[in-house]
Amino acid sequence: MLSRIYGIGLKGIEGFMVSCEVDVGAGLPQATLIGYVNSAVKESHDRIKTAIKNSGFELMPRKMVINLSPADIRKEGCAYDLPIAIAMLEAYKIIKSELLNNSAFIGELSLGGNLLPVRGVLALVMAAKEAGIKHIFLPKENAKEAGVVEGIDCYGVGSLKETCDLIKRSLRGQEPVRYEYNEFEEYDEKLDFSDINGQELSKRATIIAVSGRHNILYIGPAGTGKSMLAARIPSIMPGMSMGERVEISKLHSICGQLPPDEALVRVRPYRHPHHTISPQALVGGGKYPKPGEISLASGGVLFLDELAEFKKDALEVLRQPLEEGVVSISRVQASYTFPASFLLCAATNPCKCGFYPDRSRCSCDERMVKNYLSKISKPLLDRIDIYVETNLISYEEIKQSSKNKTGKEIRKKVEEVRQIQLERLSKYGIYFNAQMNKQHIDIFCPLADKDEEFLKDIYEKRGMSLRALHKILKVARTIADFEGKKNIRREHLCEAIAYRVLEERYWK
Repeated sequence: MLSRIYGIGLKGIEGFMVSCEVDVGAGLPQATLIGYVNSAVKESHDRIKTAIKNSGFELMPRKMVINLSPADIRKEGCAYDLPIAIAMLEAYKIIKSELLNNSAFIGELSLGGNLLPVRGVLALVMAAKEAGIKHIFLPKENAKEAGVVEGIDCYGVGSLKETCDLIKRSLRGQEPVRYEYNEFEEYDEKLDFSDINGQELSKRATIIAVSGRHNILYIGPAGTGKSMLAARIPSIMPGMSMGERVEISKLHSICGQLPPDEALVRVRPYRHPHHTISPQALVGGGKYPKPGEISLASGGVLFLDELAEFKKDALEVLRQPLEEGVVSISRVQASYTFPASFLLCAATNPCKCGFYPDRSRCSCDERMVKNYLSKISKPLLDRIDIYVETNLISYEEIKQSSKNKTGKEIRKKVEEVRQIQLERLSKYGIYFNAQMNKQHIDIFCPLADKDEEFLKDIYEKRGMSLRALHKILKVARTIADFEGKKNIRREHLCEAIAYRVLEERYWK
């Protein structure tokens, strides 16, 4: 007898429907599994047969052909165990129900017949919903995550036997899982912006960077708070909408990064890879591409500490994602697009010893300083909007914590500035000042004639690139929004220009 049951597979970060067909007929007792599968799926037959036996079902020795279609897309992982097992039981006429025609199954089976959790459930359930599937059966550990998707009934089950019992009684006595979204859920503020004492210029620059989502680079000696500032950026970023949480959680679920017992990511991502990371691990890739660190940072912060210590080829692959907000990876069999919409925050020492230009402590000559900083290319530096220097703080500043604003207070102001940008730019399909192109800059960054001459003089004397000029205007627009001003003024321009002075000091 022929049976057809639906499973769901992953291709990149998107799910696709898989038809699990099992045909049982006369012939030598053997099982053949076809359909472009990897070794984990090939090994599933013996595991599934043992799970069926230990669940109390008996299969007579017959010739069995198992086909997973579409045959031109590679299937990998163990999430096909449950749909194959159900298809086998239907082919042997052990279970039969009209419910199977509009249901899909996800889950790995243990030898004892228990269901084990799998990755990427959010993407799988979303694909099933788009395909018109009405019911999903999946491991209990994944049920909370699956319940986020509305318009489809998700049932968490603990074993193959429990699944079969639920099908036989046509879901009676079992309610689908539902996720309750709390719009006012608070941030986890273990790391709060109020922890930072002193460094007023660096804090101001950081708040401006977050307000317009401008990329920022901290330069300064070790121990001056560069990493501390970066780690607290999520505490001042605006809250996430439900749509953002779902998209971010989908990526983290696929990569096995979703927090335990959490259906969705609660706080904006903060990724801080070590400087020894490979280009493939940073942007994603591999023979069968998976998302990298920059995709996991989407919607949040990517912090690159010790920027000059990163491999040059790893830094250079950041250039396209920083411009386009996506990562495009092409392979012979397919092309993949992963999100890469993040705030880049980087930190570097000014030299190998870390104390340049303080000649009382720095032992590096000009050639050594130049060689150290030249690891960061000019095209990458042009994609950074704000440069800010961090310095050692005084003992008195260390004791001023009671005067610091909390992350919650700052976040409220940042959200106001973000709302101004949203109202201005949303009709153009962008949401931050940092995303403006020349057309938007011409419309939203007009200058008075005297300020135009002032900026022209700066541009020509310093030999700026066009990208650097646009960065200044975009940052100035954010500063004006932060100050509640409709038009960009001279003081806003001067502050934006000051945020690029360090580029000239250290790299020219």
